Amino acid sequence: MLCLLLMPACERRGVNHETNTVNKPANGEAVTIGSMMSRAVEIALSLDDSLLAAQLLVCGIDGRENLPPHMANLFTGCPPGGVMLFRYNLNTDNDTIRGFLTETVSFIKGKSGISPLMSVDHEGGVVNRFPSGTASLPGALSYWELSLEEDRQTAIAKIEADSYRAGLEINSLGINMNFAPVAEYLTDDNREFLESRSYGPDSVFTAEAASGFIRGMERAGVLCVIKHFPGIAGPDPHYSASALSGGKADLDILVSPFAVLIENGARAVMVAHTSVPAIDSEISSLSPAVMGGWLRGELGFDGIIISDDFSMAAAGGTSPEEAAILSICAGADMVLVWPPEIRRTHRAFVSALQDGRLPRERAREAAARIIYEKLKMGLIE
Repeated sequence: MLCLLLMPACERRGVNHETNTVNKPANGEAVTIGSMMSRAVEIALSLDDSLLAAQLLVCGIDGRENLPPHMANLFTGCPPGGVMLFRYNLNTDNDTIRGFLTETVSFIKGKSGISPLMSVDHEGGVVNRFPSGTASLPGALSYWELSLEEDRQTAIAKIEADSYRAGLEINSLGINMNFAPVAEYLTDDNREFLESRSYGPDSVFTAEAASGFIRGMERAGVLCVIKHFPGIAGPDPHYSASALSGGKADLDILVSPFAVLIENGARAVMVAHTSVPAIDSEISSLSPAVMGGWLRGELGFDGIIISDDFSMAAAGGTSPEEAAILSICAGADMVLVWPPEIRRTHRAFVSALQDGRLPRERAREAAARIIYEKLKMGLIE
């Protein structure tokens, strides 16, 4: 059942459509896309409830130079599918960063047999988690300004070159997933929050620019997560609610850059805690209509859906662990959690799997998508 459900995804997203193969492993043998997805499904089916639940979590981590004992204790019981790094983890020299991430990956892999996705927000400009000079990138809006000063082709070429250079550097540190680029073009509703983080007010240029960013990063071995679907409206969603007005036709125009990126093979999307009254009464990160009907059904997205942090004010009053369960049930594949919530959320997942609130088939489908990308990236032998 899982293989039948996910096989269209692997067929559409193959790297080499002529040979139907993906990147070759170390032994040089070509691996077919179908066989890789079959292997991902096989691994997902082999996981017990504890390891299955852990694969669905992208968690923050305490520490900088070494993995702290309390994080090692947390990861012993819950070796997560992904780790999210912030400035307090990375504000040091490159050798120290590399050693810390290597230790963390080795520890998690030792507990689950599966390496985590090591992720960061590295958009450039104001969103930069690294010390000054490390993998530096201009703000997204500067490329729009360059396109006006010179031309679009020059701006897009610079985006791809800059992201490739930065991608090589962060990948050399042990980071393989980037929560970027922002695929929202500037509007009156989102300008206060996004400002220089957007590629400007032109939806076509935003799609072209985000595509260039993805090409550069992924050529360097870093998986990109486009964000924040279907869009942010109003001030900072960490502190206030976000709601998109307008009918479905207006919304389709708003998400047009996402549609282009998905058509081009986007592999991961972050879904925001934005309410979309024209589609559902639930916020997007809890909505089967948004994630299943709109994102997967209408737009044809078949990669990993990641919900934003449920401790944000825009997520409402539901506890983070309860919201995480509801989000996976609604169609998300991974959720972001902070260290204090890791154990509670993991236990809630396991309990929900065992009492049937979270269908095991849904969790295995999500895990298979995650594991498929890890196989493609060479994170699983």
